[in-house]
Amino acid sequence: MHIFRILLVVLAGLVLTACDSKFQTYNGPTVNMIEVHKSERKMYMLHDGQVVKTYDINLGGNPIGHKQFEGDMKTPEGVYYISTKNPKSSFHLSLQISYPNAADRAYAAAQGKQPGGDIFIHGGPRTKTPQPKRRFWQTAKEKPSDWTAGCIAVTDREIEEIYAMISTRTPIRILP
Repeated sequence: MHIFRILLVVLAGLVLTACDSKFQTYNGPTVNMIEVHKSERKMYMLHDGQVVKTYDINLGGNPIGHKQFEGDMKTPEGVYYISTKNPKSSFHLSLQISYPNAADRAYAAAQGKQPGGDIFIHGGPRTKTPQPKRRFWQTAKEKPSDWTAGCIAVTDREIEEIYAMISTRTPIRILP
């Protein structure tokens, strides 16, 4: 009987842990394009041109214009694709954007500079102080204004949804 109780407690703990998982499943229409409208601070998940879901976003600290150089705090503009899914991100979960492309690298090189990189769609940063049962941002209202180094930021709960919706190689069109 004692062993049965121990197994029951362990099983209950595993079930509760699974309920708070940052990994979700998505059973909706295939998202085959992401479109970002920087000036509106909106990101759209699209299936065959139809909006499946809309997210409020934050951008790089210097959001106007196309990212050209490392450290310029700009979010790129143009057509790229999701190159990597990072489940161990410093920003909850993240999806890497394929910036820089060949044209971005060539332009930066012609100016004698580096184009930068490591551009992601991500959630909030991990905090130094553990906050059990609470993620960095619960709502869009809690998000600070444009604060990233050029990435596209959403809430932790939103990146969980997006992470489940998106496959690598999904195109992303980033508009001014």
